[in-house]
Amino acid sequence: MLDFTASPAIVRAVVEGERLSLGHQANPSFATELAQIDPLPHQRLAVYQHLLPQTRLRFLLADDAGAGKTIMAGLYIRELLSRRLIRRVLIVPPAGLVGNWQRELQTLFSLTFTLVSGADAKAANPFVGVTGDRVIVSLDTLTGRVFGRLREEATEPYDLVIFDEAHKLAADRNTDFSVRRTDRYKLAEALAGVPGLEASWTLPWRTHHLLLLTATPHMGKDYPWFALWRLLDPWVFTTPRALAEYPIPQRARHFLRRVKEEMLTLDGRPLYPTRIADTLDYALQQGAISEQALYDQTTDYLENIYNCAQLLNRSAAKLAMSVFQRRLASSTWALLRSFERRLEKLTALIADVRQGQLSMVQLTLLQQNLDALANDPFDDRTADEEQGGDGVEENEPAEDRLLQSVIADSLADLEIERARVAELLDLARQVYAQGDEAKFVRLREVLRDARYVGEKFLIFTEHRDTLEFLVSRLDGLGYAGQTAQIHGGMDYREREQQVEVFRRPLTEGGARFLICTDAAGEGINLQFCWLMFNYDIPWNPARLEQRMGRIHRYGQRHDPVQIFNLVATTTREGRVLKTLLDKLEKIRLELGSDKVYDVIGRLFENVSIKQYMERVMEGENPDAVAAELGGRLTVEQLKAFNVREQTFYGAGGDVAQCLPAVQTALQQEAYARLLPGYVRQYLAQSAPLLGLQLSGDLDGLFTIRPAPGTVAHPVLAWLDTYPPELHHRLTVRRPTAKDAALWLHPGESLFEQWRAQVRQTLGAAALRGARFTDARAEQPYVLHIAVLTVLRRADPAGWAELARPELLECRLVAVKESADGGYETVPVETLLLLQPADGLPANAQKLALQASTGLNVTEHWLQEQEGQRWAEMWRESRRTRLAESERFIQQGFAFQEAELALIRSELKKKADAGNQRAEREMANVKQQQKALAGRRERALTVLRREPELIAPGAVEFMAHALVTPPQDTTAHRQFAADVERIAMEWVQAVEEAAGARVEWVHTPPLARAAGLPDHPGFDLLSHRPDGTRRHIEVKGRTGWGGVEMTENEFGRACILGDTYWLYAVFQCETGRPQLHRIQNPFAALLARQQSGVLFSAAAIRAATTENPIP
Repeated sequence: MLDFTASPAIVRAVVEGERLSLGHQANPSFATELAQIDPLPHQRLAVYQHLLPQTRLRFLLADDAGAGKTIMAGLYIRELLSRRLIRRVLIVPPAGLVGNWQRELQTLFSLTFTLVSGADAKAANPFVGVTGDRVIVSLDTLTGRVFGRLREEATEPYDLVIFDEAHKLAADRNTDFSVRRTDRYKLAEALAGVPGLEASWTLPWRTHHLLLLTATPHMGKDYPWFALWRLLDPWVFTTPRALAEYPIPQRARHFLRRVKEEMLTLDGRPLYPTRIADTLDYALQQGAISEQALYDQTTDYLENIYNCAQLLNRSAAKLAMSVFQRRLASSTWALLRSFERRLEKLTALIADVRQGQLSMVQLTLLQQNLDALANDPFDDRTADEEQGGDGVEENEPAEDRLLQSVIADSLADLEIERARVAELLDLARQVYAQGDEAKFVRLREVLRDARYVGEKFLIFTEHRDTLEFLVSRLDGLGYAGQTAQIHGGMDYREREQQVEVFRRPLTEGGARFLICTDAAGEGINLQFCWLMFNYDIPWNPARLEQRMGRIHRYGQRHDPVQIFNLVATTTREGRVLKTLLDKLEKIRLELGSDKVYDVIGRLFENVSIKQYMERVMEGENPDAVAAELGGRLTVEQLKAFNVREQTFYGAGGDVAQCLPAVQTALQQEAYARLLPGYVRQYLAQSAPLLGLQLSGDLDGLFTIRPAPGTVAHPVLAWLDTYPPELHHRLTVRRPTAKDAALWLHPGESLFEQWRAQVRQTLGAAALRGARFTDARAEQPYVLHIAVLTVLRRADPAGWAELARPELLECRLVAVKESADGGYETVPVETLLLLQPADGLPANAQKLALQASTGLNVTEHWLQEQEGQRWAEMWRESRRTRLAESERFIQQGFAFQEAELALIRSELKKKADAGNQRAEREMANVKQQQKALAGRRERALTVLRREPELIAPGAVEFMAHALVTPPQDTTAHRQFAADVERIAMEWVQAVEEAAGARVEWVHTPPLARAAGLPDHPGFDLLSHRPDGTRRHIEVKGRTGWGGVEMTENEFGRACILGDTYWLYAVFQCETGRPQLHRIQNPFAALLARQQSGVLFSAAAIRAATTENPIP
């Protein structure tokens, strides 16, 4: 019942909660207020210029590594959630990155995501229920049996799907036009809704938004590059030719790439520091019992045992040799442990043969099965793809199988090898016992360098045995308790704990050294460290690139970043690696850019460094091999690589060009921000209405307590789900990295629970309406607050692509109803300018009855006027691009038609020659050709149908307010207006005398002209000669009357802080006004208050910041 008898505080609380929830209406960059970081210019441009404007996102974001793609995705998710455009989000990264995604989204954006494993999917469907609304699942986990859970009827469609490292969604084409699609790619096709999939990969739904993230979208092959685009729009990008003919300007709707050199800070400085890589060579110790002897004898063993004639072409035998060789280069301890395992296996095999448990025939079969073991995680995978966990590195089981494999085909051979391994093991133990390895001595020299005293070091090795050796040796040097470690046997939680130990300052018990295997090569951000050692040089260049990216990334404040590479130049493999590293550094110096380090993996995309190493191990001259490898890496090659990338990606981003606009937008954003001022105000005012008390400092840390007489409360129960140490550390201000505090803001779980309780317990009362006064009003009016939506309705014609309704827009609106039955929309913030009122004046009684009985008229006006106006804007935006979209669809199908004709022609030649397989494939092509016309017509019909389905949604009222003018006489109000004018003119004269340029912004038209919101919360904007701004709220008074600040002024003063000034002008009626100026009145006067309040002249004089005038 609308009777205007509710408390004004209730109406304000309900409306303010909704206004804060839909904060993007006030601040279009609202997610930046809710994030724990300040996004960089390139991140803002990506989210707010490229991603958010698209109502159905199909996008490939391909910025260089380290650009913060997780941050951009988090901003995008938070904005869509704030706008209520999505509910369910599925993120699919490689296995090594799932923990990083969960941690960053939680830490930086207060977004809780559930990690899903294969075991979770066995027990139940992890994609249903509240915990299934936001899910992170690794690419390979989802590609397996877990995918079946997505097909179940109980699984609701996901609104947004994000693939990280999207270049791993691989598909390629053979010379006969047949396509090889990996299961990873088929998964992406299914989620993207690509038509024509086999039944086992078909989903009953498709995601609405698809975002692909990768730093390497083009890996040197054209078809995989096209295959990624095909996921974005399979009707347009039907063939590689269709992509090639797609205009570059239109590609910006689907694609964005910025390289490191383009990325800048807000003040225009390069974002990334210089990167220097020094190769530190060392010589193996010499002597009868020495590292050199161990190296020579181990190499001889490998050549004579593994590199024998019958095994020469066996890939597994080569791999076994490389395992031994890499462990030999890593550390004596790692090699020693390998010999121990090999000796144990040989002893067991010999015992089995002697005891008759293993025949010679079976032994030969085991030797012949060696090729089945030819899987090298170091070469086949990058760090982010490693599975690991359960205490084991992914490479360890594969290496153990190789080291335990059978390479002999007789008992005599087994016994000969066992004797040789025993000798080598004894030698390795003697060398290890000597204590000082030449490689570790070289490392120790740098650690003790005076330039690096107290600095943190990141040290990479390929092997966990070497990691353990390094920890032990560092402990022995007096660094006990100063080491942290990460290896693939740790789950992501253990890795995070070790990173935190490393992050902590040494004075607070932190670690000085973080020793890692490549499990830390991706997904772990360590930009607080600037020194990195490659104790082992990986043979996979992509892993070297990934390692550098841990410290050479956004947030690194030290310039330069220093990389040290340890190489034994007295070994054959070391000479090859040194040639490679020296060549990279030479190119860096010649070009004056370290970009070469960002493209190592792609420069060697068709070259296997491992193959060069195998050639050396097989006896080729290492200097000749090194020269050949060095010849493949030249300055000209890098320049050609850059030109080729520009061909694919375009000329690059526009960060520098757009930077002035970004800087201006940030200035204006300060006037639209809602945090912390309005959140503080909302919590303080709604707490007593909920039966709660806020105890402590609302501008620092506080807690929530039940009001006297309240025993239990849902908000307090929700607070109990947080760690106990946070219960008394609530804040409305963004905490610093060192502060452990629970930041309450829209979208944060506890805040949303609070808001839900306000709506649930007070919503009915707010719909009854309350009474207010408006000092600016001449006649009474009713203010209706409602949520209005625009949606694309589900198509009754049954097209699957349009089967689900789609929310296009959701807005909180305020409409003013006057006594003559007229309506006009006004800013929702109008409610903040009103004062609570008692009683119902006679001239408002008829309007109150009119509003109460005519609420359906108001609803109809909102829907037919505002709703239809917005809906028509959406329809028109669709129609505007309709002709162009039709043209690209027609073009895509035409290219597909031509390609199918070509394939059919080639197949016919083969079929005529008697090739039966070609006959079968030709029949399939004929079916595709027949279906082509129908698919084209369907695509065009769906495209044309969509604008017709756009319509306004239902109106949902939030609250109502009956607003009357003040009871003062007209003459009194005119006098008050004259006083305010005198005060404003006086303040303007004072500011101009100080050399300032002053803008009046106290009315909506003037505020809009200055680029501000209609009600900015201050009266004058003063541009001072020193480049600073003063946001001045002017209060003019006769005599020494008190000064009152409104709710809106209260909130804005809190947000603007020291740039907000209260100028109180007393004795305006005398001709000699007195001006008292207070900087940051929120801190000086308001902080102890919980709403707009009245301050005496004495309080104003006591808080005055600058000398009074006159």
